[in-house]
Amino acid sequence: MKTKIKELYGAEYSYINSALATWQFANEIQVGDIVYVKKGKLKIIGRGIVKSDYVFDNKRQEYKHIRKINWTHKGDWEHPGQAVIKVLTEITPYTEYVKKLEALFIDDDTADIPPEEREIKYDPYTEDDFLNEVFMDSESYDTLINLLRSKKNIILQGAPGVGKTFVAKRLAFSMMGEKDTSRVMMVQFHQSYSYEDFIMGFRPSKDGFELTPGPFYQFCKKAQDDNERDYFFIIDEINRGNVSKIFGELMMLIEKEKRGEKLRLLYSDELFSVPENIYIVGMMNTADRSLAIIDYALRRRFAFFELEPAFDSDGFKALMQRINNPKFNALVGQIKALNEFIGKDESLGKGFRIGHSYLCTDEEITDEWLESVVKYELLPLLSEYWFDEPSKIEQWARRLSDALYD
Repeated sequence: MKTKIKELYGAEYSYINSALATWQFANEIQVGDIVYVKKGKLKIIGRGIVKSDYVFDNKRQEYKHIRKINWTHKGDWEHPGQAVIKVLTEITPYTEYVKKLEALFIDDDTADIPPEEREIKYDPYTEDDFLNEVFMDSESYDTLINLLRSKKNIILQGAPGVGKTFVAKRLAFSMMGEKDTSRVMMVQFHQSYSYEDFIMGFRPSKDGFELTPGPFYQFCKKAQDDNERDYFFIIDEINRGNVSKIFGELMMLIEKEKRGEKLRLLYSDELFSVPENIYIVGMMNTADRSLAIIDYALRRRFAFFELEPAFDSDGFKALMQRINNPKFNALVGQIKALNEFIGKDESLGKGFRIGHSYLCTDEEITDEWLESVVKYELLPLLSEYWFDEPSKIEQWARRLSDALYD
């Protein structure tokens, strides 16, 4: 439908709302459904019951796509609060809103019909693009894609500097086939993050408090209206928040088997569902010792994929050849030895190794840049790891520095 609308009216707009309304009018409305008709911002002018299937009547001069309605009310009513603003919207899940309309037939407080968004052409992005940018082999990429498609929710976990955020965004782009940033949203969890921040909660307003939707709620609504395309919700530091508290009753709905099922929200009398076309990608730093053990509810609903330091990958080796800097190569060798040492350290382990992204930059690789990485990024990290073992810090500070001056 979007393709045909673009053919008829021009390709500069997306026509997501128009195509959805057209589809719903022809296919989803059922005989017996109740229809409310709104006019402008503030008026409801009718209530009726659908009494026919969709009909195309070519004999009519205009409005040839019709459904017959038994109008139970015609007139002019005030609307009871804020309504949805699209031309055609199913309001069944908004049970509180439906009750107010049914009880009073009152009019709406909505804005004008929103204009269609302009169609934006995004750069294509393929599996090859992903493999060229991310230091991962095609077998690991296929595993990652299959995990996400089968589970719908995945956590990328790994040591500092393995490029979790970089991988998450490009994973989304590769699955979409383009760098469509409008279908990717990213938030960061922290200890104070709550259900009210994430889903819905009351916020101060000029008149007191107002029920305000959070980013996940809004993103789900957006994806629901565009269900033929994939959407990606990325959560940084997912293990820093109390996930069960943040997701609340939606903890069940994010499961693959529960996608599309409706559940009543805590703060609004609304039946809400998590669309099937949303993928949730969490990121977790395995070296963060301030965090509690991940709870079972999170582990059961997410697949976990380990991102490793990629110094031995073909992509990073190709990067080293392009840079062709002996000091850079020497530093890489020392970091690999350091990672082996950290992996065998009983107080640390593999999750505390140094990631390759510390040495990935668009800047020129100079002696000053290399010294800055060692002095201001790697050594402070080691000081945190071995805060009670200064001899280890001194040993590796010497080895890393020597790599730059030998």
